[in-house]
Amino acid sequence: MKILTGNDLKTGAVVWWDGSNWSLYVDRAADVGDQGEEIMAREEALRRVNVPYIVEAESSEDGVRPAHIKDRIRALGPTVRQDLTLKPQDPEAIDWVI
Repeated sequence: MKILTGNDLKTGAVVWWDGSNWSLYVDRAADVGDQGEEIMAREEALRRVNVPYIVEAESSEDGVRPAHIKDRIRALGPTVRQDLTLKPQDPEAIDWVI
């Protein structure tokens, strides 16, 4: 599974492509398959996202999980202060970061 991430051009927030728009929540990320490069080029040209890139991910009944620890941390925020992490729809999601 391949998903897209980048930073929102207005706020700098980490965002994930959900199939039609950008979401703050990785669990809403859509599999872009072979269309990742095309989507990235279009979205960057529209100036909605900065530095988008393709991320390898896994999908399970618990949701979407980036394969690399760097992107799992990007998905939820700092690991040293749990009070600063982005709270996904599933409060137990912080367990899969580490």
